[in-house]
Amino acid sequence: MCRGLESLPTTCLERAKELKALFASLLQKSDHSITSQSKKNDKLRLNADEPLKWKESFDDLLSSQNGLCLFRAFLHSQFSEENVAFYLACEDYRETKPSKLAAKAKKIYDEFIGSDASREVNLDHVTKAITKENMEHPNLSCFNLAQAKIYTLMEKDCYPRFLKSPTFLELSRKVKTG
Repeated sequence: MCRGLESLPTTCLERAKELKALFASLLQKSDHSITSQSKKNDKLRLNADEPLKWKESFDDLLSSQNGLCLFRAFLHSQFSEENVAFYLACEDYRETKPSKLAAKAKKIYDEFIGSDASREVNLDHVTKAITKENMEHPNLSCFNLAQAKIYTLMEKDCYPRFLKSPTFLELSRKVKTG
């Protein structure tokens, strides 16, 4: 499971706090987009409609950098951040050069799927067995089944809880009234 704050990138935690503050200020802004004055990220632009789009579909949430950051922070608070970390590692894996597939596949397997995985994701025995077999000859699709299972788990369980979370509800309310 979660290994504490070190398992979530510091920049994501900081960004999540910054986003919450920025969305909170929407009520006081007449313009629908605001710019952060953050020292670390002067170009962070937020659209007031972003939280509404995140509610439309799980894919919209994952495709938004701001939404993904808030979702990761939420999962961290729910002790299940490893799910989105695994999903993103699989997405990154698909961009891997063929010469580095085996090493990267082993790293992902050891971190998220293996019996001694430091951030083990919740997969059934059959999916783990198939993924282990795929590791004998790593290719770009060796994690597809496991990734699809974790995606479904997040979409059916974590995403609805995120949409009901106090942070998201507060942001949505402020966007609607702002």
